[in-house]
Amino acid sequence: MDSESSKSAFNQIMEAINAKGVNMIGLHGMPGVGKTTLAKEVGKHAREQKLFDKVVMFTMSQNPNIRTIQDKVAEMFGLNFDKNTEEGRAEELFRSMQRVNKILVIVDDLWEEFKMESIGIPFGDDHEGCKILLTTRRQQVCTKMNCKEIQLGILSKDEAWVLFRDKAGLEDDCSTLNDVAKEVAAQCKGLPLAIVVVAKALKGESLNEWRDANQRFKDSTHLYDEEVLGGVLEPLKLSYDYLKKGINQMTGINDIQMCFLLCSLFPEDEEIDTEILITCGIGVGLFPYVSLIEDKRKKIVEALKKLKKSGLLLETDGADTIRIHDVIRDFAHWLTSTGENRFMVKDTLKEWPHMDESYTAIALWNCSSIIKIFPDKVEFSKLKTLFLVGERKRKRDDFLVVFGTFFEEMKALQVLLLQRVSFSLKGLPSLPNLKTLWCYKCRLKNFSSSLTNMRSLEILALIGTEIDEISEELVKLSALKYLRLSNVGVEREMNIPPNLVSRLTSLQELHVISANNLNLLELKSLSRLTALSLELSANQIPLEDFVLPKLQRYGVVVGEIYAVNREAFIRTLVILDYSSSLSAFNNLFCNVEELILWDVGGQKNIVPSIDEMGVNELTSLHLASCDDMEFLIDTKNDQGSTVAFSNLVELKISSMVSLKGLCYGVSPTRFLQNLKQVSIKDCEELQVIFQIDKLSERMKYQTPLLSNLTELSLHSLPKLKMIWEVKPSHRAIASLQSLKVVRIESCHNLKTIFSPCLALSMLHLQELDISYCDRLEQVIGFGQEGEIIENDCLLYCWPKLRVLSIHHCESLKYISTNTLIQSLESVYIENCHQLIQIYNMEQNIVLPELGSQESLTNLKLILLPELKYMWNGPNHYLHRVEITKCDKLTYLFSEITARTLVHLQFLEIRNCYSLEHLIGEAENMDEIDISNTKDQSPLFLPNLKGVRIAKCENLKYLCSSQALPYLESIEIEDCPRLIQIFNMEKNKDGFGLQNDSSLCCWPKLRSLRIQYCPNLKYVCATTWTQGLQSLESVYITECSQLIQVFNMEQNKHGQDIVLPELGSQNDSSLCCWPKLRSLRIQYCPNLKYVCATTWTQGLQSLESVYITECSQLIQVFNMEQNKHGQDIVLPELGSQNHCWTKLKTLQIEDCQLLKYMFANTLSQGFPLLESLYLKNCPQLLQVFSSTEERDVIGDHILLNVPLLKNLEVSNCPQISCFIVQAQHIEELVLSNVGNSRQLCNTDVPVLNEGCIVVGNHEEVFQVQGGYSFSSIKKLKLRNLFEARVIWNDFAQVVTLENLTTLTLSDCKKLRYIFSPMMARSLSHLKDLSIEGCEEIERLILDKDQVSSSSSNGDTSHQPMSFRNLTWITVTNCKNLNSLFPFGFVPVLPMLESLIVKRNSKLEQVFELEKKVEVVAEEKMKFDNLKGLLLEELPGLIQFCPKGYHFVFPEMMQLKVRDCPKLTTGFFIDSQRFVHCKTKAPQMVEQDAVEESTTVQNAIFNENIDWNRCLRESQLPHIT
Repeated sequence: MDSESSKSAFNQIMEAINAKGVNMIGLHGMPGVGKTTLAKEVGKHAREQKLFDKVVMFTMSQNPNIRTIQDKVAEMFGLNFDKNTEEGRAEELFRSMQRVNKILVIVDDLWEEFKMESIGIPFGDDHEGCKILLTTRRQQVCTKMNCKEIQLGILSKDEAWVLFRDKAGLEDDCSTLNDVAKEVAAQCKGLPLAIVVVAKALKGESLNEWRDANQRFKDSTHLYDEEVLGGVLEPLKLSYDYLKKGINQMTGINDIQMCFLLCSLFPEDEEIDTEILITCGIGVGLFPYVSLIEDKRKKIVEALKKLKKSGLLLETDGADTIRIHDVIRDFAHWLTSTGENRFMVKDTLKEWPHMDESYTAIALWNCSSIIKIFPDKVEFSKLKTLFLVGERKRKRDDFLVVFGTFFEEMKALQVLLLQRVSFSLKGLPSLPNLKTLWCYKCRLKNFSSSLTNMRSLEILALIGTEIDEISEELVKLSALKYLRLSNVGVEREMNIPPNLVSRLTSLQELHVISANNLNLLELKSLSRLTALSLELSANQIPLEDFVLPKLQRYGVVVGEIYAVNREAFIRTLVILDYSSSLSAFNNLFCNVEELILWDVGGQKNIVPSIDEMGVNELTSLHLASCDDMEFLIDTKNDQGSTVAFSNLVELKISSMVSLKGLCYGVSPTRFLQNLKQVSIKDCEELQVIFQIDKLSERMKYQTPLLSNLTELSLHSLPKLKMIWEVKPSHRAIASLQSLKVVRIESCHNLKTIFSPCLALSMLHLQELDISYCDRLEQVIGFGQEGEIIENDCLLYCWPKLRVLSIHHCESLKYISTNTLIQSLESVYIENCHQLIQIYNMEQNIVLPELGSQESLTNLKLILLPELKYMWNGPNHYLHRVEITKCDKLTYLFSEITARTLVHLQFLEIRNCYSLEHLIGEAENMDEIDISNTKDQSPLFLPNLKGVRIAKCENLKYLCSSQALPYLESIEIEDCPRLIQIFNMEKNKDGFGLQNDSSLCCWPKLRSLRIQYCPNLKYVCATTWTQGLQSLESVYITECSQLIQVFNMEQNKHGQDIVLPELGSQNDSSLCCWPKLRSLRIQYCPNLKYVCATTWTQGLQSLESVYITECSQLIQVFNMEQNKHGQDIVLPELGSQNHCWTKLKTLQIEDCQLLKYMFANTLSQGFPLLESLYLKNCPQLLQVFSSTEERDVIGDHILLNVPLLKNLEVSNCPQISCFIVQAQHIEELVLSNVGNSRQLCNTDVPVLNEGCIVVGNHEEVFQVQGGYSFSSIKKLKLRNLFEARVIWNDFAQVVTLENLTTLTLSDCKKLRYIFSPMMARSLSHLKDLSIEGCEEIERLILDKDQVSSSSSNGDTSHQPMSFRNLTWITVTNCKNLNSLFPFGFVPVLPMLESLIVKRNSKLEQVFELEKKVEVVAEEKMKFDNLKGLLLEELPGLIQFCPKGYHFVFPEMMQLKVRDCPKLTTGFFIDSQRFVHCKTKAPQMVEQDAVEESTTVQNAIFNENIDWNRCLRESQLPHIT
């Protein structure tokens, strides 16, 4: 990322990532310009700086595989899918990602507009914290997807030359070669990809070669194809042509070029398995002059290395795969689009493509099994290579079905690769030239009988493939040199016929990589065998004197083990759970490269017990649970001549209960001299690891011991006393010069990590991580006698240490003594109770250089109760500081350090009891020369962006800095002694600033959040309110002494001046917060003003206001005081009316002194207002006031809020009545809103549509012009003593089809609620609660009481039913006569709870409609009613109408009390279903008989308290 273009694009991306409202960023540019590299750099930076909780990156390509992408993303979020469909998985992933706050998703190589939701990625309104960065060649993709577009340009001429010169290995001089090279570099058009491949191709060539290349560039302008590959085509062609250099064959395609072209047959952006590539290369005849497969393999591997060095292929994380850049792959396709070698590559095939017979190679990937026209046969007379791959699906049985005749006209076919294909080999034509057949997850029928048609086959691989059997027909493949079998057939263990393998005498490689029954004695017959991969059980090892043959490559695994690669890439031997003799493996031990022994008994050492020769080709050794092993090598009986473990690079040891050390006796020659990685864990007897005192004399003249060690990891070694036992005299023969990473955990006996002599050599240490070492006192121990050399004050220099992490080391006092650490980037120290100082510097070493942490970017200290100081020197790179539970730390930085913290952006401090402020005064300031300190700032913390402080009990203020030009966020919580965030007093050194600069200026502050600071009076005492131009969010809670958030000064007597004289007549003194979106203040009982002189025009972005429990708050905005200290409600400067164009939510609660909210606001001034809540403000007089006559009707303010959905005004008895025009109201709550006079009828015609009267009037809704309140969902009216009707005219079409909740309480003059037509529209009503409405007689007005004009649209002939009403409560309505009309249909089918109490005149709950005539008894079920409560109803006669029989199968509780006139009886049946009937006064004889058997035992007018859960029941059983 060195070019100006990439730096600019990087900065633009980071700015867009941090910007509000930007959720998708599109990076576009030419192919090969470096988009993917830059995107990876962005992801790396975001991870390192912890900008996001998760960073995930995936590649889309031209044919994206959605399932694969979903799997990759889900893995990052720890999600295991429950659903199988792409849509179901997308939904699961969507929900999972929504639970993570901040996510960066990098989508690489997007070709077309794409909906991220189809993968399951939420963004935008669904997840504002999810940012998407996509890369694409096409700018129109960015435009279509509404991206923030960022272009990545090409390199400048100078930048291109520097990159080219570096990759070509050229000197920076004025030679003739460089002149020609510059011309060549210019031909690469500034494209990094082209520069790299051309420079690598010409690296090391002569001047003539350079001139020839330059001339070829000039002669090949016809290759330039802007549409396909742009300027990268010519340089790639040059690099491709150079693959012929040094090879006699200069015409046609050579083997290396063909190897490159074969790579282009694989899918875009997919890692290519080199084993498949090698077998395909052999099949097409690469390197024909080489006969042995092993030698061909080496040649192809060598070719791949050359291709990688040339830049035409890319490395991957795995040693067994390679990758081709998509641009270079496109170039290869361009090469093979014409000529003798024509290739076709298709992906995600749904239909059979049109093609002619001239192709020599065809690759069809992800062919759908629904291809309709799959040909029976195709004529490809020149076809040599065919890849046929079915679609990736979870169902194993979903194959691509092909007929055997399909291959009939492919006589030239040499390589056939099949994946997820099913076909019958019956009828398979003869394929005389087929050399390689590779089948993966296929189903092959009649396999054995068809082998005769493939007599030239040299390579056969069957992996996860179903065949009829592994038969002796394989013997007919006389040319077979390579056989790979893995999970063949349907059984767990592969059944290989006896004596089959021994007859395959041409075999050079045998790979049997799953459980099998192979007889190892058969291997003796395979004299040509050079490579073997084999999985064995212990029972397969012959008891007789058998030794496996000596091999060039092998991967032999004995026992079941799942984490080990069984492939024979290197010489690997794995033995698990084995206690017999190891003699069968003697031929393998002598040249084994990777040895893994797990739970192998009977061996006390490796050398000489297992191999007397010293296993000198061994590079990796893993030992686990070998209980008898004590050492790696025993040299007690050796005379010092043994060479052992000389090439060992990796050593891993775990759970070795008897291990005492690595070497017993004098260390042998070249012992562990190449060792790079050591990991030892759970070895309870180990006391010393490297005993460097036991050395032979000859080692003094060799490479220093441990000089190649790069990584050391020690875990759970309880008896370990020292890692290295080094005598001072051995300093020259032991060195840790290459050591980069040290991780030590749970080594409780360690007191030091490094000896002084070894610490001096650690020039490359990069990461040091120590944890849970209880007795550790120092990282570097004190020197032994005679060890202190030259200087009494030894200086240890670790110039490359980047990460220092130490936690839970309770005895640690110092990290190190006199250690110069120049590159430290991250420090993480936690729970080190004895730690006094991070760096303990000797007094006679000059400051500040030694104490400086020049490169430190991240500092994290947790639970260090004794820590008092950190350091006093400068730091120019510190980016993030996190300090937690450091109780004795009184300040963080000295003034010297603070002035150099020019890059500090994030500061987080928690639970630091003694901390008083961030910056302390430097001691001996006069003695310290800081004149040469670079980047010294006149301000403290000039680039600080975020501050988060919590639970610092003695913190008084942060620092004395006024101007914080980049501060974006302040979060302070639970700091009880905090008075002021920034101390404005000038300190003794004159650091305070004068005049206008004394005002706090925070031009980028976006978020202010303060909680639980009971002594905080001001955020900043002298805030320049014009300096808050970026403020977006204010959240303050539980600050009991807070008087004012901003703009407060003190006079010379130290008294608070609420509104200073600084220009009350000047608009510049007014608070202007143009970006403020959210204001939330709660539980601040002394707060009087948010800002005393707010210019409401300066609040044009305000979206949300929430203020609660501020008992002294007088006014939120726009309040001044005159010289007598009296409130001026509407000052002259605010005489114009204002608009709050973005305000969506306004919520004011429990503000006892608040009188006004918004002064001088137009009725049209709230076009986006959605929610208005005013609660418990007893002094509130007005929320809105206007001087415009058109905004006033009588004494009432008219408020037009077209988007208002929620309106609540509760317990505001003094509020001036206002009228609301809201077409989309969904929730309305009015409670105790004053006692104003009724709206005059003369005023109504002014309104041309329906409205809501907020006040105590006879009518709540004014319905005009057929207006419908159909959107209202919740309606709650309480304590409206004057309200007589809710709706003023039932003649209008008022439907309540979406009403779900209706609550009426203490509306004492209300007589009814609905008309019949209205009631029939209550299809969604669920909750009905009526309490204390004393005048109400009926819930639903009788149709006779409705005026005749209402017949228009009348639906009274329809039966009444409340089909969703679930909960009903009716109490204290003393004039109520009946509740619900009752007809032929179930009136309350969903009713679950019915509570009726203290309604003195209620006679019937269900009133039979007049036209309903009951001839015979009607049974009606209430299927969902669980609770019925009838209490204190002295007039109640019947619950159910006469002639009806109610059944309650789900009734759980029935309570009837004080209903003396009740004629309805209750009983239960054998199923404990509750029934009820009402007595009839006269019955015919037949009915009387029935009555005697069913009702006479029922309970009437008695108290009932029945619960289904109780066994004993008051209710009688009726059968």
